[in-house]
Amino acid sequence: MPSEDEHGGFEDIRNEVDGHPMVGLFGYAVPYWKRLTVGVGASLLTRIARLVPPLIVAAAIDLIVRSSGGSGLLVRFGLLPGGIIDAQAGQLAVLERLVAIAALAYVVRSVTRFVSRYLLESTAQKIQRDLRNDAYDHMQHLSMAFFANHQTGGMMSILNSDINRLERFLNTELRQIIRVVAIVGGIGAILYVQSPTLALIALAPVPIIGLASAGFLHRVEPRYRAIRETVARLSVRLENNLSGAPVIKSFNRYEFERDRVAAESERYHDEQVSAIRIRRAFFSSLRVLTGVVFVAVLYVGGRGVITDAPGAVSVGAFAGVFLYIRRLYSPMRRIGKTANKYQLAKSSAERVFGVLSHDPAIASPENGHVPERVDGRVTFDDVTFGYEDGEPVISNLSLDVDPGETIGLAGPTGAGKSTLLKLIPRFHDTDAGAVSVDGTDVREYDIQALRESIGIVEQNPYLFSGTVRENIAYGTTDALDTALEEGSTDEQVREAAMAAEAHEFITDLPEGYDTQIGERGVKLSGGQRQRIAIARALLNDPAIIVLDEATSDVDTETEERIQQSLARLTADRTAFVIAHRLSTIQDADRIVVVDDGTITERGTHADLLAADSAYAELWQSQSRGPAEIGLEADDD
Repeated sequence: MPSEDEHGGFEDIRNEVDGHPMVGLFGYAVPYWKRLTVGVGASLLTRIARLVPPLIVAAAIDLIVRSSGGSGLLVRFGLLPGGIIDAQAGQLAVLERLVAIAALAYVVRSVTRFVSRYLLESTAQKIQRDLRNDAYDHMQHLSMAFFANHQTGGMMSILNSDINRLERFLNTELRQIIRVVAIVGGIGAILYVQSPTLALIALAPVPIIGLASAGFLHRVEPRYRAIRETVARLSVRLENNLSGAPVIKSFNRYEFERDRVAAESERYHDEQVSAIRIRRAFFSSLRVLTGVVFVAVLYVGGRGVITDAPGAVSVGAFAGVFLYIRRLYSPMRRIGKTANKYQLAKSSAERVFGVLSHDPAIASPENGHVPERVDGRVTFDDVTFGYEDGEPVISNLSLDVDPGETIGLAGPTGAGKSTLLKLIPRFHDTDAGAVSVDGTDVREYDIQALRESIGIVEQNPYLFSGTVRENIAYGTTDALDTALEEGSTDEQVREAAMAAEAHEFITDLPEGYDTQIGERGVKLSGGQRQRIAIARALLNDPAIIVLDEATSDVDTETEERIQQSLARLTADRTAFVIAHRLSTIQDADRIVVVDDGTITERGTHADLLAADSAYAELWQSQSRGPAEIGLEADDD
């Protein structure tokens, strides 16, 4: 069995990623390629427009200092006149042209910035939505073994924090990558045109920063992976403690749980500090490098301007060079942050796409069997099953159940009763032997068709946060759609509630069927939750019904009333009833006693009493007094 660390960190899942996880992420962007193409194009135009103001500043300085239009790109593109401009009118005309160019650049920048931000950010949201929907849907279709081996807190961490991190990466870092490409390329071209020497000095750090970023990614990757695993473990611990608040309070384990949460928090703190140390050292090194380049450009370029050396730039162009360098190294330093965000996103993508790459252990076969109707004949043919290899819970068990027959199951805790019945809806597959419904192996059925014909009520039924009406209506899609309509009064829901002896207490609730029951039905008693679950199962009109200690939390009088209703409702259904109180199953067509994964006795209530064996002894002990002497509620 995986350890808790593996549960929280999903280490077994992240290793199943098919290909590079970030390739999978960008694959979700393919359907939106038109939006992305326009958005990227608009973002490039925004960055190019941002390069125009320094050219204007350079030309304005030359116009004031040297009374010339300069010799920069604006002159080369014919936007400004070259040479000396003596007349004041000519200088004003050049200034007006500069103002017009600046105004146009800012208009282009504003429009393209809106277009790029809107398209790129909204596309990131669409990818987030698609990815979360697919991850949730795939997770829902995984086998019960997956949910047994991975805790809820870890799964919530994937569906929320990991997918949100991927959205933030797409939303922010994609624009930063475009920014780096556009600004480095654009400024490099402008500087090269103005002074190849200064361009060479200014761009020298680019390959160095690239290599340094690669080294940074290599060093920080294991830290971020450890951080994601720790976050998942912390989420698991918090989810367990918040769900188990009543137990913590009743046993006064505040300090114990505080220490456990504190230990996980300390581990998270230590791993974050380790990553911060590497990250800060990397960014500080980049700043030192860019500072060295700034000083070198200042000296080389300034010396050329002062000495008027051949190939030296003009005063205005020299000022423009420093404006560009300032803009150049901001995105260059941002490369390190983007590399940092990339590594964080990659760690999250491994977990998300690890889940998406994890194949369900149990799936419908191709062209699975979909019967027109299910009669309810169930056959266990020499079945062996265990949750762990070499540790069978069910061993070579055989049982034939006719359509419409009611089978009562009794046996000690851990005997395998609940496990046996979980094989019918194929929550697990047998290790040996076969389970058949109407003569067809359940492994040949379409899973949804099989499970729609089976109603299950467990000892501790799960109710959803919502109204009583919605929880009962969950039994059928049509009823659920009706229940979600405000003010609906679905008669199907009421009839199922009456059959489960739930209608009376429901009408006594503050809002009747529209009463909010809280998370997991916390506002209801155990018996009330069981009756709602019974109503939910009956509403689906299943051919096979499984009642696993379904009346364990109701009083004897209510149980008798429920049994009377169930006797009528199960007359034409195959029913399996696991009971702690043998009085619940004494009227079953047959009673099967299970012990250590095998059937030790079978027959009617009268037959088993006459056999004077374990069942008879238990019946006598329960008739005398406490029911706890022997067979108890199964929790396997």
